[in-house]
Amino acid sequence: MKLKKVSDKKRILVLAGDGIGPEITKEALKVLEAVSQKSKISFEISEGLLGGIAIDKTADPLPPETIAKLDKVDAVLLAAIGGPKWENLPQDQKPEKGLLRLRKELEAFANLRPAKVFNCLADSSTLKREVIEGIDLLVVRELTGGIYFGSPRGKIADKTYVNTDVYSEAEIKRIIVCACEQAMRRSKKLCSVDKANVLEVSQFWRDVTIETVKSQFPEIELSHLYIDNAAMQLIRNPRQFDVLVSSNLFGDILSDEAAMLTGSIGLLPSASLGDGSKAGLYEPVHGSAPDIAGQGKANPIAMILSLAMLLESSLNLPKEAKTIVQAVEQALDEGCRTADIATVGEKVLTTAQMGDIIYKKVNA
Repeated sequence: MKLKKVSDKKRILVLAGDGIGPEITKEALKVLEAVSQKSKISFEISEGLLGGIAIDKTADPLPPETIAKLDKVDAVLLAAIGGPKWENLPQDQKPEKGLLRLRKELEAFANLRPAKVFNCLADSSTLKREVIEGIDLLVVRELTGGIYFGSPRGKIADKTYVNTDVYSEAEIKRIIVCACEQAMRRSKKLCSVDKANVLEVSQFWRDVTIETVKSQFPEIELSHLYIDNAAMQLIRNPRQFDVLVSSNLFGDILSDEAAMLTGSIGLLPSASLGDGSKAGLYEPVHGSAPDIAGQGKANPIAMILSLAMLLESSLNLPKEAKTIVQAVEQALDEGCRTADIATVGEKVLTTAQMGDIIYKKVNA
């Protein structure tokens, strides 16, 4: 996967979205300001509408004005979208449709979701420390094919609906190549997850995966698991995994399961990438959390770590990205906690307070 050619001026489109989105976006931009001050690198920030706020202002979850900005930036930083306010809209007008269209516009076919356990937070997980301590895995999810996009779909008869799981050889190959490239940077271990014992499309997925790895990445140790067993193994012995790759539906499930191993979904970033010709999309794994919006309770770390992924993967600034990650780790090691990761008796910080601490550590 090639990087999009980045100009001397680093251009980022920011989509704050709905719910807690504006709050965590503010903290991420604060950290970006610290990066700029310390590294003397200039960032050009533009803003756009996506999701519920876009519906309220333009009647479109992804308005043309936002689409027009995509080709003018090197990366897109998205907070979160959606909420109860828009749940009763027709299916094709909901905020989530805007996100699907955004991914399509960016030709982002690969969703990368790391799940890393910070040792100081190992006791925050619902699983025992000895099970989850040391977890550092990556789920690579195919993002633009499969049952979410297959045709035919919808109502086919009275009280009868259908969705179609469809993949072409080219779609499978490109996500497997992406997963292999990630595995080559890590332990050279890749586990492909499917349901080849009952689904023909999954058997095809497995066949193409085997041939692709054999012909292009012979150094990689390839294994296969059925989705039901993979879900069980993630809970039983998650440390056995390094990079997992799967289809859109199965990857959606596994990435959320992996996220909860860490103790809080508020800690985890993600990237949605294409072939490098268009901007990459970076966003927290969590949703818009409308129940705590505006209360200063949101954890900004996932958004801040999404920014770190953006700097490394789309802007080719690994040193600056590492500075952010180290600042987050230092803050957590020192006992800094927002409500979602605090245990009884620990001081709880607001969204802004956590952002301030990480800002200062980046700028130190």
